[in-house]
Amino acid sequence: MSMSETPPRSRRRAAPEEAQQTRKEDALMVNSVEKAFRVLSAFGRQHQTLSLSQVASETGMDISSAQRFTHTLNKLGYLRKDAQTKRFELTARTLDLGYHFVRSSRLVDRAMPYLMHLSKETEETINLTVRDGTEIIFVSRFLSRNVLNTDVIIGTRMPVYCTAPGIAMLSRLPEDEAMAVIDASDLKPYTASTVWQRDALREKIRQAAAQGYATAFEEVYLSDASIAAPILDHRGQPEAAVNIAVSCSRYSREEVVSRFSSLVVATAHAVSRI
Repeated sequence: MSMSETPPRSRRRAAPEEAQQTRKEDALMVNSVEKAFRVLSAFGRQHQTLSLSQVASETGMDISSAQRFTHTLNKLGYLRKDAQTKRFELTARTLDLGYHFVRSSRLVDRAMPYLMHLSKETEETINLTVRDGTEIIFVSRFLSRNVLNTDVIIGTRMPVYCTAPGIAMLSRLPEDEAMAVIDASDLKPYTASTVWQRDALREKIRQAAAQGYATAFEEVYLSDASIAAPILDHRGQPEAAVNIAVSCSRYSREEVVSRFSSLVVATAHAVSRI
């Protein structure tokens, strides 16, 4: 998407009591692995560095447990500890997991030539996203020369309900499943144009299902317009979405649809496995 502001931090971490309940329900769960990832997930744009006590607070651990896990992750090279401030931060090694996903993903590999073609044909920003619960995740991105801000990068998360890729993917689910995702979301308006009320979202999902694509105009960021179509797996289930993002200052809503709807739908169809 062509962005003009800092992306929202929509990721919701599981509360300690939820994680405890999950462990009780799954006898195969390795608690130490879950805790290690909980520590890594505590860091982000709003928490670039954390003290030991802050790690404990963010993860729901006691100080002793937080100390053991931060020490281990530091020794493994995933955390760095400042010798003077004693604060922790992520290292570049944490990029390895994302790198291995991108290099091994059959979806990304299959979509890449079509995304490149769409990027060259439109000269606009092209994104490939997947859904993770109530959020979409950017897994591939081709920037336009017209983009002024590059805050959105591979790995960025955004809410499903107020993004064109999110609505496009929900539109290919049974309606009760799509609305279950909506009901699990933290619905709120990011701008005056955000569609966030339940009935309005149901209608938007139905409209996207009927026309084969979804749109979002300034729903998260001012001046941002997006049009997306779902990519389907071999069972006809939404696997991902491709979207074209442009600036509202360059295209009207009507022009976005008339110029790009057939292109984004054709690209999504070409990547789909049905």
